[in-house]
Amino acid sequence: MTSGTALVAFGVAVVAVLVGRRRTSRVRLAWFGLGAGALSEAVGLLAEGPRNAGHLATAVFVTLALLALPQPQRSWMSRLRGVVDALLIASSLLLASWNLVLAPAGPGGDPLLTALPIADVVLGTVAIVAIARRRRGWRESSTLMLMCTGLLLIAVGDSVAVRLAVEDVTGWAALPQAGGLAGYGMLLLAAVRAAGMNLRDEREPDVETVVTPRSAGLLLPYVVVLAALVPGTLWLATGDASSAGFVWCRSVTIALIVLRGLILVLDNRQLARRLEESVTGRTAELAGSEQRFRALVEQSSDSLAILEADSTVRYQSSSVERIFGYPASVLVGLRLVDVVGKRAAPRILAGIEDVLGRPGSVSTFPVTLRHRDDTWRLAEMTVTNLLDDPYVRGLVFNTRDLSEAERLQDQLRHEAHHDALTGLVNRVLFRERLASVFGDGVAILFLDLDGFKQVNDILGHAAGDQLLVRVAARLVEVVPDPGTVARLGGDEFAVITDASEAESLAARILRRLDEPFVVHGRELHVGAGIGLASAADATDIEQLQRNADLAMYKAKEAGGGVYATYDPAMHDALTQRLSLAGDLRRALERDELVLHYQPTVDLATGEIKGFEALVRWEHPTRGMVPPLDFIGIAESTGLIVPLGRWVLAEACRQAVAWGRPLTMAVNVSVRQFEAGDLAATVAEVLAETGMPAGRLCLEMTESVLLTDTDENLSRIVGLKALGVMLAMDDFGTGYSSLAYLRRFPMDVLKIDRSFVDRLGEGDAEDETLVRTIVRLGHRFGMRTVAEGIENEAQMSALRGMGCDFGQGYFLSRPLPARQAGALLEAGVPASTP
Repeated sequence: MTSGTALVAFGVAVVAVLVGRRRTSRVRLAWFGLGAGALSEAVGLLAEGPRNAGHLATAVFVTLALLALPQPQRSWMSRLRGVVDALLIASSLLLASWNLVLAPAGPGGDPLLTALPIADVVLGTVAIVAIARRRRGWRESSTLMLMCTGLLLIAVGDSVAVRLAVEDVTGWAALPQAGGLAGYGMLLLAAVRAAGMNLRDEREPDVETVVTPRSAGLLLPYVVVLAALVPGTLWLATGDASSAGFVWCRSVTIALIVLRGLILVLDNRQLARRLEESVTGRTAELAGSEQRFRALVEQSSDSLAILEADSTVRYQSSSVERIFGYPASVLVGLRLVDVVGKRAAPRILAGIEDVLGRPGSVSTFPVTLRHRDDTWRLAEMTVTNLLDDPYVRGLVFNTRDLSEAERLQDQLRHEAHHDALTGLVNRVLFRERLASVFGDGVAILFLDLDGFKQVNDILGHAAGDQLLVRVAARLVEVVPDPGTVARLGGDEFAVITDASEAESLAARILRRLDEPFVVHGRELHVGAGIGLASAADATDIEQLQRNADLAMYKAKEAGGGVYATYDPAMHDALTQRLSLAGDLRRALERDELVLHYQPTVDLATGEIKGFEALVRWEHPTRGMVPPLDFIGIAESTGLIVPLGRWVLAEACRQAVAWGRPLTMAVNVSVRQFEAGDLAATVAEVLAETGMPAGRLCLEMTESVLLTDTDENLSRIVGLKALGVMLAMDDFGTGYSSLAYLRRFPMDVLKIDRSFVDRLGEGDAEDETLVRTIVRLGHRFGMRTVAEGIENEAQMSALRGMGCDFGQGYFLSRPLPARQAGALLEAGVPASTP
């Protein structure tokens, strides 16, 4: 049997090592310790039998193994009690072993026979302590129970074997050997079970979540003490005298019992104090939670009430007074359907009926409730059936006031469809209303204010906004109901009216707007250009608005202050204009543009002193396109900037190619000034072509000088710094020319052809006007050039007035470069004095 026990112990060692290798942390150490102890036992049994020292090593290794098992976090008092419990169990087992084993072995016997029972006491102690600390919830708790039971069987079997060896009894030797074999068998079973569990789940026990049974930990040491008293009592009953060891063990046991009782009292007091603190904290937390809940309910934007099934109010939050004006105390005890009146009562009863008989069901519905101030408020009620809830036992009514939300929604809807500044209908609502009334009897008017940009530039945007508000007010006054007045954006307005009254309404609007406006203490005159279109000429509102837009631009081209009615020819003209704009863009890329040159003649000598470059367009299908047909398009589309640079470069190249000291005049538009650094462009062209700056003359109309005066003055100064000459073209056609002659550094003054046309007809007033312009130019140090000379009489008159130079068909038409070169060689016959 000894060999069998050794073989089983060796099997325990092997399986324990396998289990330990697949574990981590302290559990691995525990299994390795158990394996080492079982291996020591196996070697000892095979070497010397039950009295082998291998059993002593087993006790050491197994003790260390069980101490290595992870334990949950405990207080210092609980840890102290655990130490006392272990000592109490050890002293009790030692007391029992003293009576049954140690005392019979005697002090003069084999030391090994004395050491083995002590090792058995150690094994029994650690096994019982491990059982006392068994943790509920740990998946290997049953495995631990098997191990501890096996250790107890081994310890008891070994102690019995020692007693039999002392008394030299051989007949019962098989009994302790069977106990040892059974003990190691249970250890092997525990190890195999752990190995199987390890294959399924390798996670370590969570010591924070397992629970140690308090009753087992408290009672098990006392059970051991009582069990130890039985052999002691029998010992004394048989007449054996108490030895010193027995007395000491008993005294220590009694002292430990007293100490343990004291620790339990202190531990219970500490536990009671913690429990009291926990209860106090929980009570305070619940009170705070209740206060927060009550505060949230009372300050909520909703009204909360608990009603009986018949709508009797059992609880009402005080927020109802803030929302609907009724104190909560007034409503408690009343039936809600009686309070809300006949208008809302049926809806509330229907909501209650909807949730009755269905615990936990919810019904939400809108209802109109009367405020205490007799105003009606739109509300949303939510009824929840909690009649079966033991904490509520009622119908929970949550009532939300939707009137503010409704007003906000109305405000947002109004802002989305009305202009924020004037309060008029905006573009979105205008289109909706136009679509709703679209038909043959409907007409629309588009208005664009005249001079509004100047008001913004001079007086500021605040004044401009005030002007728009005043204009909107006058339009509302003039337009009769059910007409619609809208602001489309900026200074553009629109009106929907009856087609039969559209023209008379447009005339009334113009007369009303012609009256002066007083803004910020200043009197302003602002007219408008009005475009009128009828739905009879359109298939949908998009076309109708496009027609009105075309008519408005027609009115603006006429100078403003008038209205224009849409005509289909306007659309054709626009189509042609757009087509021409596209062709012009391609003309710049395909070199379809050419320059013609009109000579500038010295009226005193008849010599050609220079040329003016005039652009012409040789369209592949339209033929020669006049400048009046495409210069305006180039201005409006911005193509005048690349076009102007091309003209400037081509004219300078031609002037250099002629190789004579001629002046080349090139026209400059307002858009070229506004587009960028014109001086830099001119400098680039002069550098590219080799044209001397003093022979280039840039001609500009008064509109250049009068637009953004300060800015353009700095640009003109920049041009003058290059050394080029500057000419004021079409002098006399504006209103402020004389005021700017001193301010702008001009070199040439060109007299408009409208003044030259009337010379030679005997009109003394016209002759006096031209003579004054010539003298004015000379007085300011400028040379004068007369445009549009058509006959000998005009030229003679200009010579007599002292005009310096002249241009016109009488002298020469604008010519292509080759013919202009030939004219330069031959001279102008009509110019001979």
